[in-house]
Amino acid sequence: MLEEFSFGFPILSYLIFLPLVGAAVLWLIDDEDLLKSTTLGITLVELALACLVWMRFVPDSAAMQFAEHARWMPALGIGYHLAVDGISVLFVLLTALLGVLLAFYGMARQQVTPVHLLGVLLLIEASLMTMLTTMNLLWFAAASALQLGLIGYLLWRWASASEEKLALSRFLQYQFFGWCLFVAGAVVLVWSHADANTLVGGRWSFDLFDLLATPQIGKYQSAAFYLLFYGLAIRTPLFPLHGWLPNSAGYGLIAVGPVLLLGVKVGIYGMARFLLPLTAEAVLLWQPYVVAFAMVGVFYAAVLAFRQANLRRLMAFAVVSHTSLIVIGLFTLHPAGVQGALLLAVNFGLAITVMLLMIGYVYRRAGTTRLDSLGGLFDRVPFIAIAFLIGGLALLGMPGTPGFDAVHLVLEASIETFGALPTIATALGNVAAAGFLLWAFQRAFLAARPKDLPASRIARTRFMEYAVGGTALLVLLVAGFYPEPWLQLTDSATQALAAHFTHD
Repeated sequence: MLEEFSFGFPILSYLIFLPLVGAAVLWLIDDEDLLKSTTLGITLVELALACLVWMRFVPDSAAMQFAEHARWMPALGIGYHLAVDGISVLFVLLTALLGVLLAFYGMARQQVTPVHLLGVLLLIEASLMTMLTTMNLLWFAAASALQLGLIGYLLWRWASASEEKLALSRFLQYQFFGWCLFVAGAVVLVWSHADANTLVGGRWSFDLFDLLATPQIGKYQSAAFYLLFYGLAIRTPLFPLHGWLPNSAGYGLIAVGPVLLLGVKVGIYGMARFLLPLTAEAVLLWQPYVVAFAMVGVFYAAVLAFRQANLRRLMAFAVVSHTSLIVIGLFTLHPAGVQGALLLAVNFGLAITVMLLMIGYVYRRAGTTRLDSLGGLFDRVPFIAIAFLIGGLALLGMPGTPGFDAVHLVLEASIETFGALPTIATALGNVAAAGFLLWAFQRAFLAARPKDLPASRIARTRFMEYAVGGTALLVLLVAGFYPEPWLQLTDSATQALAAHFTHD
């Protein structure tokens, strides 16, 4: 995992600091239209920078590229170290695209959009870019704390139901505990690094490259794996550590908060970037248990999804079910499985974003997301209904969506690693997910319209809503029918990641 290929200017820093500067600029703007257009402009420039990174990236190399260094407090392991590989670039592109979609979503609001909401959106984008480009565990943890704190602020300030206190308290309890576990795991790794380098002064370092160069002691690996994995699994979220999500989805923000938290699977990225390479021996030891919990989670979440009366809570259990499939692919520790899991995570993020944004548009019209209070929406807003359906099909990995090739890779690696029966069971769980998503679509859009929801109350689809849904669907379908660039982008990086493990 050597570093090479300079960009010529610090483009990764630009990706981080542009949204930060943009958030400060928003506080100086009073005009509502200018506020929205400025936010959109900043996110579009951010997307252009992300595309520039992608176009200049050399996919045939497994090296970390476009590195930026600055050593501030070497004795304490505090330094500034950014770099990307094919996995990072894929997630960076997704983050930049979601920023644009959320800016469009904000422009579609008829109500006044507060500067706080748009400013928080940009700050969260900056924190995500930091996590996706940093090679330093300490910076990753700090950016994670910032993101979680800002999403907690969104839940407190703009929740859509009277039970927001329950949603906020559950979110903060779980996420704070998970963050503390992750930080503790990072300290264990750094401690072992310092202990192994006592001859050179026992210098602490949170840098990924320094830690990889240090032979880890077995007992440290098990402790570090446990702490890092549980911290990231809460964020992912993975069964049975998902208890915060149904309440946050059901009583928190309709779309913006969940998209910022779930659209980019930071937990999965953290496992691939730090957990797997740094605790490889412990990963091999705990692999069967992790996969067992994930397989149970596929079915557990699917069963509970069928029992939900609220579309938002149903989507929360869909997240848990499909996240379990991603974790299974990642923990095959097979090149195809790892690549499939990471591609599936990005496909999942985009698909769930489409569905959450469409649910937001439904809520604006009906004032509820309860399935027994919805129905007959297809006649009035067919585009929103179709976008929701395509997002659901992408979530399932149907042909023509990016998830199709990703699911194929995951199942292929699962058969080779775990055998046919566990893989068939996992595939059946995906079939169950298809059932509850199609059932939700039928209840919300095709069932008879309730008497208290007259057609005149359901406004037709607006231009900006077409822009949001159309952009997301275009990306989904193009990536689905032409997946070769994404497979090529991630191939070398996933091969290098899987090389940490032994395959027969």
